Amino acid sequence: MNGAESLVRTLIANDVDVCFTNPGTSEMHFVAALDKVDGMRCILGLFEGVVTGAADGYYRMADKPASTLLHLGPGLGNGLANLHNAKKANSGIVNIVGEHAGYHIKCDAPLTSDIQGVAKPMSHWVKTSVSSLDVAKDGLEAIKIANTPPGKIATLILPADTAWGVGADVQKQSVTTDRIKVSNSKVHTVANILAKKESTLILLGGIAVRENILEIVGRIASQHDATIFSENNNPRIQRGLGRVRARQIPYVVDNALELLKNFKNIILIGAKPPVAFFAYPNKPSYLAPENCNIVQLAAVDECILDAVLSLEDILGSKHTINKHIVTALEIQKPFGNITDVGIAQVLSLLIPENSIVVDESITVGRAFDLNTMHANQHDWLNIMGGSIGFGLPCAVGAATACPDRPVLVLQGDGSAMYTLQSLWTMARENLNVKILLFSNQAYKILQGEFNNVGAGTPGLKAENMLSLKKPSLDWVSLAKGHGVMATKVENLTQLFDTLKGVLAHNGPDLIEVCLT
Repeated sequence: MNGAESLVRTLIANDVDVCFTNPGTSEMHFVAALDKVDGMRCILGLFEGVVTGAADGYYRMADKPASTLLHLGPGLGNGLANLHNAKKANSGIVNIVGEHAGYHIKCDAPLTSDIQGVAKPMSHWVKTSVSSLDVAKDGLEAIKIANTPPGKIATLILPADTAWGVGADVQKQSVTTDRIKVSNSKVHTVANILAKKESTLILLGGIAVRENILEIVGRIASQHDATIFSENNNPRIQRGLGRVRARQIPYVVDNALELLKNFKNIILIGAKPPVAFFAYPNKPSYLAPENCNIVQLAAVDECILDAVLSLEDILGSKHTINKHIVTALEIQKPFGNITDVGIAQVLSLLIPENSIVVDESITVGRAFDLNTMHANQHDWLNIMGGSIGFGLPCAVGAATACPDRPVLVLQGDGSAMYTLQSLWTMARENLNVKILLFSNQAYKILQGEFNNVGAGTPGLKAENMLSLKKPSLDWVSLAKGHGVMATKVENLTQLFDTLKGVLAHNGPDLIEVCLT
């Protein structure tokens, strides 16, 4: 058994049984080991950003890490944007990055680079194996780091000679996922604030927007007249009929300031104090009122469930009627021109029960949160780090983790171009992913931001930098060229009927939604 095989066996023995890959020469012994060892599902991405984004989506839905296989420093570099998103989402990932054989590095071959330097900004832990006998042990350490709550990115660099050299025994160890316990004093401080029944917001993030914790928070808020919001973006929020509603803080600064202006207290549970996505002239970075009392009950890496249970016990909220549960609402089938609210109505009517929604809709999606709250129960995954090209790869990972659940992607056209190779992986793996591709033929968000930052009136050069026309992208052709069935819709009736049709069968489909 060589070092690469010892690593593959160690990964499988510790429940890391999916590998999203884009290998090169230095990783060939790892690739060969995949044929020798049963139990690892290998999924090829045609670009490293697909690989890392898929690993992010996989962790969000499986609550356990996948591994990636990347080729040297440039391969890792190609995947960094979605590793940034994954890090912000607290997704656990085990990156395996090939390296030249130790004796070859001194030759300064063309692909020689500082892989540790490339990895460190987007990793919590980086290590280079120095011997083939260390590979299994180093692999176990990477797995333990990746599983550390709330999820971390571990990058193991595997020189070629440690992969082909003689390996040691497989390493297996119980992986702890225990979280840090919240102090009783924190719980009592929050209880005292709620007991005053002042204007109080409970702001949720991380696993606090999972159904079980939302239910508890809903009872607490109902008893003490508190409001429940979630952060603007969430790794995985469980929402829909019968679940507790946690409205997202708006992206637009003015809207967020208006929404938050009257709160005297903000209680953070798995969330950070609300901030603007960017800096804007004459607008604040922090969105809470200046004299607002902000108190943290539990950080994202702490035992949030235990904390809210303790809070509920102190307050005696267990039998309180929950006023925050979403109830049924009659929604009419929309018709006419395509609008953001019309799209939301279609989604409210057609989101399948127990589905997964991956949202990288950027501008058109700003209307979705309020207008899809009455849809069937589903999990909604947001882009966390703001690095575009997240939606399609994340859907690959989510569909891999949950093959029995339909995945619906809400995707802007500009950001989709960053990782459109994901379509090929969806087709090869026959993943049940349905894509609404919103085609406005522009970087629409940047057109708005040009004005928001006070950059003046865009001239011809600026307009060209923000436009996707001349030539316009043909998403039906692009999808079909990657093996995905596709069609174009130009009004809400067509959108409703087409989406309803594609949801009736398995496999990937793309609907180009024309917004211009």
